[in-house]
Amino acid sequence: MAVDDVSFRVEKGQIVGFLGPNGAGKSTTLRILAGFLGMTAGKVEICGHDVEGESLEARRSVGYMPEAVPLYPEMRVVEYLTFRAELKGVARSKRRAHVDDAMDKASVFDVANTLIGKLSKGYRQRVGLADALVANPPLLILDEPTAGLDPNQIRQVRELIAGLSGDHTVLLSTHILSEVEQSCDRVILIAKGKLLAEGKTADIRKMRRAAALEITVRGDAARALRILRAVQGVAKVKEAPTKEAPTATFHVTWTKKLADSDVDATIEAAVAALVGAGLGVREVAPVGSSLEDVFTELTRDAAAEPLEGSPA
Repeated sequence: MAVDDVSFRVEKGQIVGFLGPNGAGKSTTLRILAGFLGMTAGKVEICGHDVEGESLEARRSVGYMPEAVPLYPEMRVVEYLTFRAELKGVARSKRRAHVDDAMDKASVFDVANTLIGKLSKGYRQRVGLADALVANPPLLILDEPTAGLDPNQIRQVRELIAGLSGDHTVLLSTHILSEVEQSCDRVILIAKGKLLAEGKTADIRKMRRAAALEITVRGDAARALRILRAVQGVAKVKEAPTKEAPTATFHVTWTKKLADSDVDATIEAAVAALVGAGLGVREVAPVGSSLEDVFTELTRDAAAEPLEGSPA
């Protein structure tokens, strides 16, 4: 089974990251939402329209960009987008305005008269994004929009997507978790076809307890080191390099058996001991509580085998 009882809601104007390991059922789910693949059970509503009962109305509300963007290499960008606008039912009188707006949002105006076959991978991805935008749908479903791009191209596409918030709701599938942390309001995480976590990006990061702590102290570094090592619950303290004298930064780890509440108490005790000794505490920052850490922990046992051809 590719997708098993996955239920979620995406609110208007949000950018939502749809995450999971390979074979988790992400592309299957997105194809169902976009009306490209039928489901064996369940219900999907797009902007109030049932995907099965009101298929045409639901699909009019969606701009879908698959991972492998299907383009016509022998057509020029503006010709292709005009053709796609016609297929999507954009009225003739509004077609040119829609095409211009899509090219503007996707930053492909400068290659409007270039043959698609002569474009770089990054520009072809942008044309795919313009295609998804050309009918001005309220919902954009983007499946790995930065796949195969170099770091500069990834940054450019990420900025384009971030600029769409407010005007469009975006459901974004990607393996680049830093991209999600920077761009997405919420995260949906699935594995083995099941929903593992859903919520605000910041709340999802908090699902995994920080593995360590970095404390930056102003004052006598040797004294601060002795104080931190004496705090109950602290397992190890190591001074980290710093260029900002007279401050010192310490990497603090705690006993693995500590519960979350005991970790909080240990952090509070460490700060109180430093302050009580007349040392200034400049910064306290958790280490090892990124979205990538949460993703790794929640999906550790997930199978990486592809599930192509399985029923939804």
